[in-house]
Formats: sequence, C-alpha cells, structure tokens
Amino acid sequence: MHVLAISTVSDGDRFWSGLKKLYSRLPAGATWVLALADTGGVRAVNVIRHDSIDEIRAVFDEHVGSSAVTEYFEADAANAVGLGK
Repeated sequence: MHVLAISTVSDGDRFWSGLKKLYSRLPAGATWVLALADTGGVRAVNVIRHDSIDEIRAVFDEHVGSSAVTEYFEADAANAVGLGK
C-alpha cells in the first residue's frame, strides 16, 4: 500500500532535518516515493510504500515528533494518477 503522511509543520528546521534522518532509517521493505512541501515549508506531503501505517507513524514520530502535526492515510491507489503499482 501507499501511505500518505500529510504534515502541518510548526518547526521547519527540526522537521526537515528529521525527515532527512528518517529517509535513511525507514522500516524494512519501505520505499519513499515522494516528499514535497508548499513554498513556505509549512505543509508537507510524503508518500511511502509500505504495508503498515502504524510503522510509518512510529518512525515519523521518532524523527520529527512535535515539530509537526501529521495525519496518516492509505492512498486510494485505484483512483490515483501516476502512483505506480
């Protein structure tokens, strides 16, 4: 499945440096598909291919913690454009 992690960032420096660390510490079998932000760096969308939303939530909490409020969803792959399989 594809996990969407949608964040509202309150501490940009901590959040973005945490994401850089998180990238090299993904759970086994996870693949980072996309990471992007608005021009102000306040809203971020990350798409990670993995079989557990809870594992993605745990690793995000460990590395970005209170620097953002993040919501996690399973992507609707059947209706996605450009997501791949």
